Amino acid sequence: MLTHPAYGQLRQVTPTASVLLAHNPSKMTLEGTNTWVLRAPGERECVVVDPGPKKRSHLDRLAQVAGPVALTLVTHRHHDHTGGVNGHVERTGSPVRAADRKYLRDSDQPLSDGEVIEVAGLRITVLATPGHTADSVSFVLDDAVLTGDTILGRGTTVIDNRDGTLADYLDSMDRLVEVGAGRTLLPAHGPEHSDTAEIARFYIAHRQERLDQVRAALGELGADAKPMQVVRHVYADVDKKLWPAARSSVKAQLDYLRR
Repeated sequence: MLTHPAYGQLRQVTPTASVLLAHNPSKMTLEGTNTWVLRAPGERECVVVDPGPKKRSHLDRLAQVAGPVALTLVTHRHHDHTGGVNGHVERTGSPVRAADRKYLRDSDQPLSDGEVIEVAGLRITVLATPGHTADSVSFVLDDAVLTGDTILGRGTTVIDNRDGTLADYLDSMDRLVEVGAGRTLLPAHGPEHSDTAEIARFYIAHRQERLDQVRAALGELGADAKPMQVVRHVYADVDKKLWPAARSSVKAQLDYLRR
């Protein structure tokens, strides 16, 4: 039985969800980007979630193992999820839907919160989960939740301070606790987990702990401390290569506390 990571192989995770892992490992992408292939039992067509990076070998393999693609969905705008959109469409002819109009292909309808998509024998509910980015969405199936980068398979998520906010993120965690009980977590990076709500609760606790650490750092450094000063204080035990990403999350935490 295949386990994560299984590069180049379509790995079955739930009765309707399989994953093809892109070979784009990094500090930010973990082992790489998970491209999810959703197929109802007995159906020929499938739904692809996040085509992944602009990487020919991944897109070729995806087109080979997915078969007919009725629809492609995008969880959010980051390039390791959307870089392959055009190449994927060229190979499969699939329409593409996302919350951001920039990534629509053969469609003029951005994804909307609460929308129910019925396609290829699947019923997929769109759940707006902003915070990591403003356009982040999750997809709820009967037995699973695809969370994009909102919840990862290991580690925690960076808040992109260009348009993500901690207030939105914490609200999104509450929503995932509500819908995630008993549903498998299917993240965009890292391995799956058996219960989405359990991991969402862990994320909430982690964020609250970090907020307490930032408050304490401000007590020592002064209320006007800059984000990188706080990073050096709070993330001293974290690999310095991750400090630029930590700075983004700290800026979001400072914005949250100061507001």
